[in-house]
This record gives sequence, C-alpha cells and structure tokens, in this order.
Amino acid sequence: MFPKPQAKLTPNTLAFESLPLVKPTGFREYDARWMFPDGINLMGVQALGLGIGTLVHEMGVRPEIVTGHDFRGYSSSIKMALVAGMMAAGLKVRDIGLALSPMAYFGQFALDCPCVAMVTASHNDNGWTGVKMGANRPMTFGPEEMGQLRDIVLGGNFKLRGGGSYEFVPDFPARYLADLADRPKIRRKLKVVAACGNGTAGAFAPALLEAIGCEVVSLDCELDHTFPRYNPNPEDMAMLHAIAEAVRESGADVGLGFDGDGDRCGVIDNEGQEIFADKIGVMLARDLSRLHPNARFVVDVKSTGLFASDPELQAQGAVTDYWKTGHSYIKRRVNELGALAGFEKSGHFFFNAPIGRGYDDGLLTAIAVVEMLDRNPDSTMADLYRALPKTWGTPTMSPKCADEVKYGVVDRVIGRIHGMQAAGELLAGQRIADLVTVNGVRVTAEDGTWGLVRASSNKPELVVVVESPVSEERMRAMFKAVDGILRENTEVGAYNQTI
Repeated sequence: MFPKPQAKLTPNTLAFESLPLVKPTGFREYDARWMFPDGINLMGVQALGLGIGTLVHEMGVRPEIVTGHDFRGYSSSIKMALVAGMMAAGLKVRDIGLALSPMAYFGQFALDCPCVAMVTASHNDNGWTGVKMGANRPMTFGPEEMGQLRDIVLGGNFKLRGGGSYEFVPDFPARYLADLADRPKIRRKLKVVAACGNGTAGAFAPALLEAIGCEVVSLDCELDHTFPRYNPNPEDMAMLHAIAEAVRESGADVGLGFDGDGDRCGVIDNEGQEIFADKIGVMLARDLSRLHPNARFVVDVKSTGLFASDPELQAQGAVTDYWKTGHSYIKRRVNELGALAGFEKSGHFFFNAPIGRGYDDGLLTAIAVVEMLDRNPDSTMADLYRALPKTWGTPTMSPKCADEVKYGVVDRVIGRIHGMQAAGELLAGQRIADLVTVNGVRVTAEDGTWGLVRASSNKPELVVVVESPVSEERMRAMFKAVDGILRENTEVGAYNQTI
C-alpha cells in the first residue's frame, strides 16, 4: 500500500522523507510542472508514476512506455523515481536516457510504444521539474486525461500490478538524428548559428544541422544545467538578443535558438532581426502551401492575424484554424483536422505527413527553415520576412499571477470586455469589432488591432500579446488599454518582459 500524497510537507523532516508530497496545482492543462522539492518530492514522483501506470491500464492502452530526461541536475533522479512508480503499476519501461522531448515522441514510433513520459521542465527556470505524457501517439494528455491523473494521484487511488519491467535503450539519440538527417542535403551554402542556452539541445542540434549540409556556429551549446547566460527559451528576449549578436558577428544566414527540451525553435534573420515565431509560421506556411496547395494549418490564439489575411496564403487556397494555446491542444487539433502543420507563437511547430509525424520538434522546425531558404536561393531570411505584410507586435508578456487565482482573473477580464462591448464602450479609442473566447479572450478593434489575455497553462502567470496591422502607436495603445483592465485586479503582478 503506497501512502496517499500530501499537499504540503516541510523539507528536512521525517514526514518529508516518509510521505509523498504532490502539490495539486502541479497538474496543468496538458502536462505537469512543479518546483522541486517544494512542490513535489521523490516519493511524490513515485506516486505520479503509479498514477500514470494506473491511468494507462484504465484507458485500456498497451502498457509499454518510453521515458527520458532533460539536462538538469536533478532530472535523472526524478526520472528513476518515476520509473519505479510506473514499473510498480505494471508498465514496461523503455528508457532512452538523456533526451529531447521530440526524441521521446520519436521513441513511441521507433520502439513501438504507445505511451510516453518525458521528464522535463521545458523552458521553465531552474528549480522546476515536470513530465510531458501521452498514451495515444502522437498526442499528449489534454485536460481530461490530466484531470483523471490528478484525481488518481491526489486520491491515492493507485493499482499496483505485476508485469512491470525496465530496459535501457542504448544509443537511441543516434537513431533519432539519423531519422531526421535521412533527406537530401541542402544545395545552398548556409551558415547557421545554433543557440541552445546550455540546455539539452546543445548535445544534438549542431550535429544535425551539420549532417544536412550547414556550416554551424555553435552558441552556448556546452551542457551546463546552471544555465549561466540565460534561460534556454526562444521566446525570451535575452536569448534572442544573444543569437542576434552572434548572427551579426559571424555573418550567418540565419540564427536558430532551441529551448531546454528541444521541442521549440526561435529564429533570427541574417540582419540580426528577431522574428517572432508566429511570423516564422506564416513564412513556412507560404513556402509549404506552394508545395501543397489548399493546405490546412492550425495556429494558436496568440498568433498573428496574417494567417487569415495574408494575400499569398489566400491565393494558394490555404485555410487556417485558430485554436487554444498549448502543445497538447494544437497537436490534437492538427491530428483531428488532418492539417499539414500547426504553429504556436511560442515556437512549438507540428508537422504532419509527409513532413513529420504530427508532434512538435524544434530540430525538425530548424530543418524546415533551412529547407525554405534552400528553396529560395535568391532570397535572404530578411527578404522573406520583409515580403510579409507589415504588422507591429509584442513579444509574449507574462505578468505574475498565482495558479490558484489566475483563471478567476481571466474570467473577470472576459466579463469586463464583454460588458464594454455590450455597452458600446471604446477600447483603445475604437469600437470592439470581435471577441474570441476559445482560450482566454482575444479582443479585436475596428482597425484589426488585437490584444490577448489568457492564463498560462504551465506557470503561475498570465499571458498577454498585442498586435496591430496599422502602426506601432496603435499596438501600444491596445497594450495600454488591455493592461489597464488587468490592473483592475490586484492579484496581477509584474511582467517578465514588456514593450
């Protein structure tokens, strides 16, 4: 009988070493994230493994699972605690060792395992840990499965079973890289900055880019789990600025930045201009729709309005579906609609057949960018960017807001903006033309300027994004208006970055 998890325990006590600690708020919409060891201890991780195994059996899925871990000082120990719990619940575990998240997803196909549990805190700061899980490749758990898992774990409703086993799979990264590199080498001579923020991708991304024919300038690719320069997150301006400087100094054709677990990719053009990932998505959609006319794409609600309004995409018959932010949501929507690709502003890109297998892979995204340049030999990355209709947008900005209250704050913001629309009030000096509430609220003014507020799915934060097709002044006016509504809620704190 495994003990029922506790929501709170004091470290360095008998209880902390004798009972599982699992903070309830660690169960997010589509994965799990905790501060370690304040939010979860090693016994709590065992309980999570027991819960995963119990849920897999309840779902009637073949009980075989791939696992791996990212490069943090504690990730290996967390993975082995998770493995102990999964084995006790009757899962046959295939351990691929140090890995990227997409490497674990690839393992579901290459090793014929229906399930995955990848130990990673992704782009979160040091101190965080987490697990990305799935039992129906290429999808990962969504809110329904995460709710079931939460109830099993917090209720201590584990079912211990025999039949569990463990196998370490040697040299698996080589299989993954060989699969990605199994394509014609590029014809164009391209110099590429590969930036990894000292995270896990540093062990794999430069070698892959060299294998497809690039000259690689490595930036912060030495593995160092203290992340000494900046957090490996291609949405953070600190990382983007470092890549831009390296591109200018080296004369590179493009800069590519990878997050801590390698499922996202950020891009800098040859002039050192930071291109937000949603604009990269538009550029790739243009390129791919020439090869695949009438293609369908899925994008998240944080993304630019160009996916719907771009004349070139319209001319190619491309259709775009705006959907909920989150790798699990977009991945599932891409699969449901049979879309060619899905793009998130965060840099999660999903390529379906014939390009990929439907999961998010930052290294495959990098290949797609390089091959786009290869197919346009007379254009630089900056040329392709300038060819897009001009818009003015913000980075993703995240004001602090506690997990326990953030959804309530968003509900109040939605109600406030609905009330303004119903009363005919102006927002940023214009009438409210449209509201989309599929994920938070995306409010659009008459001139097409829009602002988004939603709750972060994996951190105690809100998410704010603003874009205008008119001017920087209109973008700033919308941000001021949206931020003013947010500041009516005292629970909202300071931004991580702002304009």
